[in-house]
Amino acid sequence: QPLLVESGGGLVQAGESLNISCVVSGITFRTYDMAWYRQAPGTQRELAAQITRDGTTNYADSVKGRFTISRDNAKNTVFLQMNDLKPEDTAVYYCNAKYTILAKNHWGQGTQVTVSS
Repeated sequence: QPLLVESGGGLVQAGESLNISCVVSGITFRTYDMAWYRQAPGTQRELAAQITRDGTTNYADSVKGRFTISRDNAKNTVFLQMNDLKPEDTAVYYCNAKYTILAKNHWGQGTQVTVSS
């Protein structure tokens, strides 16, 4: 049974940094594309950053230059380093594992990130 567990969220002030992580079990992690999505109250869930199984990264325009996604296949973990945080980054951040060809798509429970102004 796939399990994705996020951690590292919290309350920070604008301009500060935060590193959130997601430990994955129950799947062959290195074969999955991994991503961080986020959802603010009253909005739809949106892609923040993605890293494919071969290490290619993709970012939402709103986080480009401030966020960095990375993965450690030996530890089945994906990270999101968030720098220069803004109040509009406040959201629940969800870890996602996707294997498109097999129609596999798994989600974590989310971690809250709150940025005060």
